Amino acid sequence: MTRKKPVYTREFKMAILAQVNSGIPVPQVARENGLHPSLVFRWRQLYLEDPETAFAGPGNPYKEHARIAELERTVGRLYSENEFLKKTLETLKTRVSEEKRKSQLRSDSK
Repeated sequence: MTRKKPVYTREFKMAILAQVNSGIPVPQVARENGLHPSLVFRWRQLYLEDPETAFAGPGNPYKEHARIAELERTVGRLYSENEFLKKTLETLKTRVSEEKRKSQLRSDSK
């Protein structure tokens, strides 16, 4: 049977951080609550980076920079497609004008 990864609520994480902020050492808080100390350190770092959006999801903080990176990739892809279509349009315009000129030359030579 597989072991499920525990999901901690925002309230639980905030309670753990309150204990750490009250002066209790991180290893002691982690041991008392059955957590790994690195997890508590990670929670503290996430909270210090942005207290308002830390722990927004069910166990995972929302990563805004990941969404921005995804949108930047989309913009880059669309820009490349747009440039390709512009070049293709110019090529087609050139070919059409050449075909018209050739057709005109053929009709004039008859």
